[in-house]
Amino acid sequence: MKIAIYSRGIEQEQVKDFHLLIEKLVANNIEPVFYQDLFNQFYSSLTIDSKYSTFNSSNELDEHIECMISLGGDGTLLDTVTLVKDSGIPVLGINYGRLGFLANIGREEIHSVIDAIVNRKYVLEKRSLIHLDANISLFGETPYALNEFSLHKKDSSPMIKIHTYLNGEFLNTYWADGLIVATPTGSTGYSLSCNGPVVFPDSSSFVITPVAPHNLNVRPIIVPDHTIISFEIEGRTDGFLCTLDSRREIVTKEIQLAVKKESFDINLIRMNENNFLQTLRNKLSWGLDKRN
Repeated sequence: MKIAIYSRGIEQEQVKDFHLLIEKLVANNIEPVFYQDLFNQFYSSLTIDSKYSTFNSSNELDEHIECMISLGGDGTLLDTVTLVKDSGIPVLGINYGRLGFLANIGREEIHSVIDAIVNRKYVLEKRSLIHLDANISLFGETPYALNEFSLHKKDSSPMIKIHTYLNGEFLNTYWADGLIVATPTGSTGYSLSCNGPVVFPDSSSFVITPVAPHNLNVRPIIVPDHTIISFEIEGRTDGFLCTLDSRREIVTKEIQLAVKKESFDINLIRMNENNFLQTLRNKLSWGLDKRN
């Protein structure tokens, strides 16, 4: 069995946990497959008496990879989505960050989690992605996102106008700082901070949420994820921000943009005892009332 390991980098206080993870993998006859930059950070201190390998890109991940472990926060896990692509390799997030909504496995659970993977006692959650089409090349080979697509003004420039269409039919013109189209997974991220609703991961929908709209009667709206959502942008500046998760490109108002559901899903590993409602309560204090 092979397990790939990805991280943006390990802090000093996390080194012990990282070594424990490697020891646990080796003890279970699992071949670690390290992201090259991560391996370079630790190769001098790692003592591995079994076979291991490294990878630099998604092209080096084969069908023998049981899963990919993401060490970090939710941003790190979003990185892994661009690595596994449409391979179907499941992703497990171990939280070395702060909130850990997607990467919701604590460092103290490493031993039990590896045992669950070895014995395949876990649940696979399919999470839909959002795909971006444009009349110019944007975001290379990964024009998709797990959380959200957004259009946003640059810096302190004036608000922009975003004409929005559903399957070619006019929806609304948003006078705002920006506009978010979130997947169900992304409904608990940037969209939520802009007063968007929380939707369940399997709800087959997109959430369209304006960022600081200049209209009291404009609110977020939920649409089916088989909808193609297209945009035209107006503004007083030449450039606008176009983002997929934490990745961004600068675009002009002449660009043609449309988003739709991606043709493949991402598999997230969940332990049997954790579910979406528990994560809402534990991570976002959903329903917390000190009077009870």
